[in-house]
Amino acid sequence: MQIPTTEQCYQLMCEMKMLEHIVEHSMQVCRVAIYLAHQLSKKPGIHLEQDLIKAAALLHDITKTRSIDTGEDHSLTGSEFLTERGYPEVAHLVRQHVRLDRYSDDIASAAEVVNYADKRVLHDRIVSLNKRFKYILERYGQEPQIRQHIQWRWEKAKDMEGVIFMHLRFLPSDIDQEIAMSESSISIKAYRKVCPPRN
Repeated sequence: MQIPTTEQCYQLMCEMKMLEHIVEHSMQVCRVAIYLAHQLSKKPGIHLEQDLIKAAALLHDITKTRSIDTGEDHSLTGSEFLTERGYPEVAHLVRQHVRLDRYSDDIASAAEVVNYADKRVLHDRIVSLNKRFKYILERYGQEPQIRQHIQWRWEKAKDMEGVIFMHLRFLPSDIDQEIAMSESSISIKAYRKVCPPRN
């Protein structure tokens, strides 16, 4: 399995000229995903490849900046981009960060952790699922069919939250406090060492 290091992730993000707010969003999603993966992996019967989750969370929006102009499906093109770069396992998770291939009612998977972490971050802030999906509905739910699809994913995300948190000692509403107390190497300062601001 080929997994890019954090520095290699930053290099890819820089290469794709990710907008600053998308970089900040990706870093916060990564913090949530890493913390959840670490806590879940303490439970018997749950094995999560934490380096894989870290890379997929950092890179989940790798083609999002480009998609603003092109209208492409950034979950698919992000997956294609990473597959071409030799990271098919990371690509597999990136492709599922908007919609999972399979929704489980049992033990959480790496894809679920990355997908869920993305659903808990609005811009660069950790928020509830309800707040995040209300924003998604307002922003993208103008057409009835799209609105219905968003609402379906909202219900699936609530189910997924239940699966994840039945293994944890804290509530979904506590996750921002939990992360604030943890150590994280994911920072804009570290990113800027690899990718200085463009003039």
